[in-house]
Amino acid sequence: MSVDREPRSVPDLLSDLLRETTELFRTEGRLIRAEISDKVSQLQVGGGSLAAGGICLLVALIVLSQALVIALAHVVGAGWSALIVGIVLAVIGAMLLAKGKKDLETLSITPDRTLDQLGKDGRLVKEKTL
Repeated sequence: MSVDREPRSVPDLLSDLLRETTELFRTEGRLIRAEISDKVSQLQVGGGSLAAGGICLLVALIVLSQALVIALAHVVGAGWSALIVGIVLAVIGAMLLAKGKKDLETLSITPDRTLDQLGKDGRLVKEKTL
C-alpha cells in the first residue's frame, strides 16, 4: 500500500529533526536518571547489609568476650548461655557481611541500558540523515 505524502520543505524537515532530536535527548536523560537511581538503590542495599553485619559482629565480639570471662571465672553454666548468644550473633553477622559483599560485587554503576539505547539512537540518526 502506497501512501502519498506532500513534499515537505527543507526548513520543515530541519524543524522536525530538531524537535525529534530534542525529544530524544530528553527521553534519554530521563532513562539515564532512572537507571542511575536503580544503581544507587542497589548500592544502598549492599552497604546497609555490610553495616548491619559489622554491627552484629561487634556485638558478638562483646558478648563472646563477656561469655569467656564469665565462663573462665566461674566455670559454671551461666556463662555458656552468653557464649551461645554470641555465636548466634556472629553467624548472623557473617551471613549479612557475605550477602552485602556479594551484592556489591555484582553491582555495576555503568548505565548499560542507556548506553545501548544511545548507540541505537545514533545509528538511527545516521540512517535517517544519509
